[in-house]
Amino acid sequence: MTTIDNGVNVQALLDAREVLKGAPEAAQFTWRANSKWTTGVHSTTTIEKFFGLGQEQTHKNQTEYASDHPAVFAAEDNGITPIEYLLVGLAGCLTAGVASVAQNRGIQLRSVEATVEGSHDIRGILGADSDVRNGYNDIKVTFHIDADASKEEIEAIVAQSQKRSAVFDALTNPTDVTVEVA
Repeated sequence: MTTIDNGVNVQALLDAREVLKGAPEAAQFTWRANSKWTTGVHSTTTIEKFFGLGQEQTHKNQTEYASDHPAVFAAEDNGITPIEYLLVGLAGCLTAGVASVAQNRGIQLRSVEATVEGSHDIRGILGADSDVRNGYNDIKVTFHIDADASKEEIEAIVAQSQKRSAVFDALTNPTDVTVEVA
């Protein structure tokens, strides 16, 4: 029998699921990002701490993300645009889900690549046309997966990943967002 190893500790995830069924208060997480303006439209966002399992948690490493706009927007291009980070989050979440679901189903992955494209009419954010929304018009995710599985099995893995993706859910369902000045 071949051992399947996609690098995902599925047993730990299944154990956590069982524990959290009986302790829903521990399943309440608060993720945080702290952004500081640099100059122009360039800012740096830091991720380090979050709340979960009933207490404050700290990531192994503090991570910084630069965001800016490209030179075609008369900016310095010191990082990707904030709306591109949505694509990063979606790609990362769905890809992690594919690895987890494949591991749980005993399917060995050789490679997984997701291409995520968002169609965006920027007239909205520029205020050039009030009938154009500010965000993406649509997003398309295309997976290229090489695995010891049939096309149907791979499609089922991707479907399950999509079903469980927090980022897919946040992008496709209304989420209450409050913006305030302290």
